[in-house]
Amino acid sequence: MTTPSSKAGTKGVPRAARERQVLAAATEEFGRRGYEATTVAAVATRVGVTKPLLHHYFGSKQDLYLACLNPVGDRLLRAIRTAMTEPASAAQPTALRVLHALFTALDGQREAWFVLYDATLPPDSDAARRAAYYRRAIDDLAASGTADLLRTTGSGDPLDADALAYAWRGLCTALVRWWVNHPDQSPEAMTQRCARLFAAGRTILAVDDEIA
Repeated sequence: MTTPSSKAGTKGVPRAARERQVLAAATEEFGRRGYEATTVAAVATRVGVTKPLLHHYFGSKQDLYLACLNPVGDRLLRAIRTAMTEPASAAQPTALRVLHALFTALDGQREAWFVLYDATLPPDSDAARRAAYYRRAIDDLAASGTADLLRTTGSGDPLDADALAYAWRGLCTALVRWWVNHPDQSPEAMTQRCARLFAAGRTILAVDDEIA
């Protein structure tokens, strides 16, 4: 009996399972090496399939990248939006809720953040445009959150809000990069660490104000 091509896999692995393996390996490769340095051959070798089979499943390298990017971007946007719509509390302000949502969404696939923030994507390509779409959507959420935060301090300066949103993006990227290098740290541990760092920052600023 012949197995239908839509169900066929390799070495006894169903196609759907093999595709999940390919996407997991490709996401890590793109996240760690960047689009430019990642090759379809390297991904195929990691999974134990042939390069032609990988092309058959996913198409070109750009198609493979998009297959990795879209679920990551959708997952991050959904997590951040949910965190921002939850009511704020003294125990966990919005910034910490967003970070916890980000860490939870990336847990098990931490390099995926750098699939989204990849500086090596070919200019004017479908890959670059799609990544830019997700980055703009996340930046818009960050801009809304930082503007709300500044309004509570009495600042309505749009440049203040823009600078803070820019700094927030850099902070998130730096924290995820640190997290990748510390695989033993859970999302909860990372959120608690961020809470301690924020508290230390407030203490430092308060001391500086007293000295001034």
